Amino acid sequence: MTINIDPNTLKEIAFGGVMGALIAIGVIIVVLIVIASYIYFALAWSTIAKKLKYKRPWLAWIPFANLAMILQLGKFHWALIFLSLVPILGWIALLILLIIATWRIFEKRKYPGWFSLSMIIPQLGGILYLIAIGFVAWKDK
Repeated sequence: MTINIDPNTLKEIAFGGVMGALIAIGVIIVVLIVIASYIYFALAWSTIAKKLKYKRPWLAWIPFANLAMILQLGKFHWALIFLSLVPILGWIALLILLIIATWRIFEKRKYPGWFSLSMIIPQLGGILYLIAIGFVAWKDK
């Protein structure tokens, strides 16, 4: 008994397997980058909170609680985090409050407040923001 397989079918199967493997590798790389960025963000904000003598710097590791901590460090009430429950307008308001809070925090640490504006720059903003919080956390003026 012989099995006749069309060579084009074999090419399609091989191409599909290679593309699937490349997509899987890409997804794994993206997940690792996101995890590494979150760990860096949490370490930096935990260090900033310790240097500003915040009582609960471990909140930097908990999603949404870390944003409430940033609001508190910037002299806003922690409950403003609930603006995240209001679609679009609440998110915009929370982003503005976080920028203002981060501005104040950076100035407390003797860094230019405008570093906080890096989070709203398209494409490069995330990387610039991570660099800025790294300076504020670990480099003393």
